[in-house]
Order: sequence, then C-alpha cells, then structure tokens
Amino acid sequence: MKKDYTNWHKIKRAIEQKENRIYFQVRDIFFCSIGENVGFEQDGRGEEFLRPIIVVKKFNNEIFLGVPLTHTDKRGKYYFAFDLNKEKSVAIISQVRLFDAKRMKYKIGMINEKDFIVLKEKIRQLLA
Repeated sequence: MKKDYTNWHKIKRAIEQKENRIYFQVRDIFFCSIGENVGFEQDGRGEEFLRPIIVVKKFNNEIFLGVPLTHTDKRGKYYFAFDLNKEKSVAIISQVRLFDAKRMKYKIGMINEKDFIVLKEKIRQLLA
C-alpha cells in the first residue's frame, strides 16, 4: 500500500500550530492524529490520520505515554484484548510510545481499572 506523506505533512504542520491541548487523564482513550508512519509502525486512518490511543502515563499536560489500539483480532505477548464500549479492542503493546497532547482529537472512552492494571503489567514485561 502506498503511503501518503504529502497530506500527512500538511496536517502535521497544522497540528504543530495548535495552541491549546485537550485535557486528559490516565486510562482515557482518544482518537489521535498519529500520521503516516514508516514500515510496520501503526498508521492513522482517514483524512486526519486518526487512531485510538490509550493514555498509559501522563507526564504533564503536554505529553503522555500511549498505546495504539486496533479492532483486528491479534494475539500474543505484544497484544492485549479488552472490551471498549461493548466492542473488542486490542492494545498493540509493542508500539507504546510518547505522544504530544496536540495530536489528540476527541475522547472515545476509558479503559476500566481492572483491564488497565493488566495492560500496565504487560507493558512492564515487554520492557523488562
């Protein structure tokens, strides 16, 4: 599949110009403009290159550690399936990374505490 870096860079410039960031907290799930990425890195979809992201760790009001989500049924130590708004979602743990809150578009939900504890433990295991 061909990547559309030209349109992504236009949107990326607009995101960088944003002055205000959306308020967020740990466990929130937001659609974020994560862009058109390289190789096997998760891409955003649609005109704004959006993908749902779980806020795993809030460092301040500007940046957070997040994990991208997919609806594709994936299994293994690099994935964690859970229910979000009565639908299956899968956290792609191997793609955990730092995000700027400027990328946030809108909130779609929150992972429940029980699942969040399991997700954090799986992230710890990945990084250990």
